[in-house]
Amino acid sequence: MGMKHYPAEFKADAVALYRSRPGATIKSVAGDLGVNTETLRNWIRASDGRRTGSHSVLATAATSDGDDVQAELAEARKRIRELEEERDILRKAARYFAAETRW
Repeated sequence: MGMKHYPAEFKADAVALYRSRPGATIKSVAGDLGVNTETLRNWIRASDGRRTGSHSVLATAATSDGDDVQAELAEARKRIRELEEERDILRKAARYFAAETRW
């Protein structure tokens, strides 16, 4: 079986999802996303600035500055607004279809 290639945005979202669930395991999140457990583990390590299989954390604080953090925060806020809008649309659709089935 060949290796799957995932877009960088998917990888970042998968890592963010894992980090947003304090009690979740890598295995459970990987299962929810349909990816291999080790694949998700490697993405998490890469986002931490570590090489696969390395036990040391590289100093990445010097490479990130306030502008990067602000840009990431703005992007996250934009994504939150999009998701809230999608959620509201789905809620309205659910109410509509629930009303249709009552007749």
